[in-house]
Amino acid sequence: IFSIVVFGSIVNECYVNKDSQHPELLCIFNENESACSYGIAVGVIAFFGCIFFFVLDLHFQQISSVKDRKRAVLLDLGFSGFLAFLWFVAFCFLANQWQRTTLTRGFAQGADAARAAITFSFFSIIIWVVLALRALQRYRLGTDMSLFATEQFGTEPSASYPGYPGGSGVESTETYQSPPFSESLEPNPKGYQVPAY
Repeated sequence: IFSIVVFGSIVNECYVNKDSQHPELLCIFNENESACSYGIAVGVIAFFGCIFFFVLDLHFQQISSVKDRKRAVLLDLGFSGFLAFLWFVAFCFLANQWQRTTLTRGFAQGADAARAAITFSFFSIIIWVVLALRALQRYRLGTDMSLFATEQFGTEPSASYPGYPGGSGVESTETYQSPPFSESLEPNPKGYQVPAY
């Protein structure tokens, strides 16, 4: 949502006429086209990245390969860290260019949009750092729980399934009280007479 606010406000209201004598549209950030282009580019990349990782999170439990799960989490971690850096640069760049902007009457109409882009760039830094920390936590949790174990089954067809690592793999019947359906070994159970035919 923050990326939509940033690139939407830049596209819609940050290209303005300086005054009535100059009909061309200029970027409101110190007339620096690079500032507007960078803000739009980072916003669009973040938006599509969010969609991709949202879909990946929905299908994460269906990924059966341990290596693919590890790659997905590492990709999430790397992308989140990279986007946090890009948003930091965007915030610094936009704030610096806004500070150098002299507000004319034409530029004043897009001032709120420029401030919104700067503010939501700052909030995006925090969001992407949190997402990177969540991906790091997911990676660490996965390694602790052997989610990303490197042990694979044997490649021979006769290889057996390994037992549970915490025990011998054999169930003990001492914990059960009695089987639910027990067969009586007596020829005539108590209270039952065999009919004679």
